[in-house]
Amino acid sequence: MNGVLVIGASVGGLTVVEALRRKGYGGHIRLVGDEPHLPYDRPPLSKEILTGRWPIERALLRDREQLDDLDVELDLGRRAEQLDLEARTVCLDDGRHLRYDSLVIATGLAPRPLPFQPAVAGIHTLRTVDDALALRRELPTARRVVGIGAGVLGCEIAAAARSLGRQVTLIDPLSVPMARQIGGELGARIAAMHQRRGVHLRMGAGVCGFNSVNGRIGAVELADGEVVPTDLAVIAVGSVPATDWLTSSGLTLSDGIACDAYCRAAPDVYAVGDVARWRHPVTGVSTRLENRTNATEQAITVAANILRADRPYTPTPYFWTDQYDTKIQVHGVIAPDSRIRLIEGDAAAGRFVALAESGDTVTAAIGWNHPRGVRTARRRLVMDP
Repeated sequence: MNGVLVIGASVGGLTVVEALRRKGYGGHIRLVGDEPHLPYDRPPLSKEILTGRWPIERALLRDREQLDDLDVELDLGRRAEQLDLEARTVCLDDGRHLRYDSLVIATGLAPRPLPFQPAVAGIHTLRTVDDALALRRELPTARRVVGIGAGVLGCEIAAAARSLGRQVTLIDPLSVPMARQIGGELGARIAAMHQRRGVHLRMGAGVCGFNSVNGRIGAVELADGEVVPTDLAVIAVGSVPATDWLTSSGLTLSDGIACDAYCRAAPDVYAVGDVARWRHPVTGVSTRLENRTNATEQAITVAANILRADRPYTPTPYFWTDQYDTKIQVHGVIAPDSRIRLIEGDAAAGRFVALAESGDTVTAAIGWNHPRGVRTARRRLVMDP
C-alpha cells in the first residue's frame, strides 16, 4: 500500500492528515510542501507577523513534536512538478516519483503579478512567511507605502502599515475598498474607516507603471496621469490557483481544479482549499472559496471521503478580516444587488449585525465587531445546514 499523498503543507493539507488520523486511518501518509518551514497559518502574515507583534513561531500550526505524533512523513522545501494519473505518481523537483493510493492536492494560490511589474527593489507581494518577513524588514525605513489593490489583503496590509506610522496610499480601480467581497454600501464604511486613520484612498484609479531610481521603486504611475511617490509598493491584485504543474495531468483545470460534489477531481484524487472548484450541491453553483475556514472544513470532508464516507461538501461561505480595531465577519455571499438591512446594534457606534438580502432571500449575515450576534444571524441563511 502506498497510502495517502498530500501535496501542499498549509492548513488544508495538514488538516487532511489530522482528520485521517482522528478517524483511525493507520496507513502511510506523506505531506509535501514547497516551503522549507513547518506548516504555518497564513491569516496572521498580513497582521501580527507583518507588524512584529508575533514571533514567527506563534504562527506555526503544529510544532515538531505534534507533527511527529501524527506519524506523517514530511517532505518540506520540495515542489511537485508533474502528476501521472495512470501511474498514480507525483514527480517532485528532486526527481523522485512518489506513488499514492489516494492523492490530495492542496497547493493553494500564487499572487497575480501586474503585467508591467519591473524587477526593482521595494516592490512586494504577500503570500508566504518569507514574503511577510521581507516586507517587515523594509517597513521601518519606508516613510511612504503604496498598496495596489484594495481587497481584503490590501486593506489589511494598509492597516498594518498605518499602525506602524507609515504614510499609506491605497489604490484600486473599483469605487470602494473590498467591493467584490462586501459590496458598495459596506465598502464605503471600510473606506471611511481607513480615511479616519489617515490612509489616502485613490479609488477608481488604475496603475499603469512604476518609476524607479537607482534600481529601487520611487513612484507609482496612475492611468489618469497622477504620479504617487513611494518608498515601498505592495501588490495585492488577487491570486491565481497554483495549478501550473497539473497542465499535462488530464485533470480539468478551470480557475482551479474542477471537482464533483465530493471534492473528487479523478478516481482517488481530491482537491482541498483555495485550489479546489466544485459544484455546490445546495446552490448548484460552481464554487471556489479563498479562505481559511473553507480549507479546514473541506479537508475534513475529503478525509472522510478518502475513507469512503461519500459525503458531499455543502459549506456556507465565510470569511473574516481584522483591520485596526474592527473585526468584520461575513457568512454567505453578498451579491452586487444585495440590500443591507441592520438587525442589531448601532452602525454609528461601529458594532452591529446586518443581513444582505436579494428580494426575499437572505444571502449573507454580516457582523461588524459583533461575533456572537452574527453567529445567531447566520441561521437565517437559506444554505445554512
